[in-house]
Amino acid sequence: MIRWRKGTVVKIRREWPGAVELDVIIDEEGEARALAYPALVGRPRPGDAVLLNTTALAMGLGTGGYAMVVAVPDRFPPDPSGPGHLVKARYTPLQATVLGADEQDSAHHAILRDAESIDGMPVVVADLHSALPAIIAGLHLDRPGARVVYVMPDGGALPAWFSRTIATLREAGALAATVTVGQAFGGDLEAVTLHTGLLAARLVLGAEVAVVAQGPGNLGTGTRWGFSGVSAGEAVNAAAVLDGRPVASLRVSEADARERHRGISHHSLTAYGRVALARAQVAVPDLPGAFGDRVRTEAEPLGERHELVTVPVDGLEEAIRDSPVRVSTMGRGLDQDLAGFLAVAAAGRHAADLLGRRLDPVES
Repeated sequence: MIRWRKGTVVKIRREWPGAVELDVIIDEEGEARALAYPALVGRPRPGDAVLLNTTALAMGLGTGGYAMVVAVPDRFPPDPSGPGHLVKARYTPLQATVLGADEQDSAHHAILRDAESIDGMPVVVADLHSALPAIIAGLHLDRPGARVVYVMPDGGALPAWFSRTIATLREAGALAATVTVGQAFGGDLEAVTLHTGLLAARLVLGAEVAVVAQGPGNLGTGTRWGFSGVSAGEAVNAAAVLDGRPVASLRVSEADARERHRGISHHSLTAYGRVALARAQVAVPDLPGAFGDRVRTEAEPLGERHELVTVPVDGLEEAIRDSPVRVSTMGRGLDQDLAGFLAVAAAGRHAADLLGRRLDPVES
């Protein structure tokens, strides 16, 4: 289950909030990239001995292909202090205690204790973490300065610190904050469930729009139900029950080598067509040509449960290119799979349009 190795830190490559990327020498194997989360294991220094989990590195995983630092055994980080009794990554060797916005010791507990509504806030839902910068680009194109909070469930990476996308968007001012929910951790606020995460985004952080998408590292098995993106359908339900406006973004592709993800991915068709029981507005991008016709045709069955909203895509490519994050999904950049990024940016554009209207909650 875990491939354990010992190693030595050679140098610090780079760092971003919550994470440090290292070069390490793995005993009897040679040099490799490694990643450490200082809040969990302390801050490694050149020359330190480190204990590593090299499972993902050996598997050659794209988003997880690091040797992960499990401990710096000769120098432990300080003991945690202060309030907080939420345990995340529970009953694993690296379970961590955090202060939940919704727990009794939190200054926000009184606000969240009896809260039931996010007051019609648009909630843009996406399958993949790579959709986040394009959604925000589409939103800010038509609604510059809108306050966006990312609510990250635990379908992909558990530490929000793993995401350089989050760090770059925050640094650029495009993203106001992150709330990590479920077993995910490392956000500006922590919450027990997606429901309290959405409430915290709205009532504590003052979000005008929330984006819900799993962290990096989507997991799929090639089966109808066995993929972590089913959480997109569950997010629609959570947003609707809290009197929000769920906006469903479509995962589409012209370039994916897997037929099940060509046109509208089966992930979107299953999450919104089967898992989502509440009504959402599905942003259907008005793509040109035969591929656009295919997407519109494949979206039609979703109209039995949801409202299909055709969204123009003019100007979205330029907005995505101007994003502080260089977009990429499954190794494909904007030029390799333009339609996919336009589709999720269209959902951001539709959320911007909703901000200009009276925000009545969606009927579930």
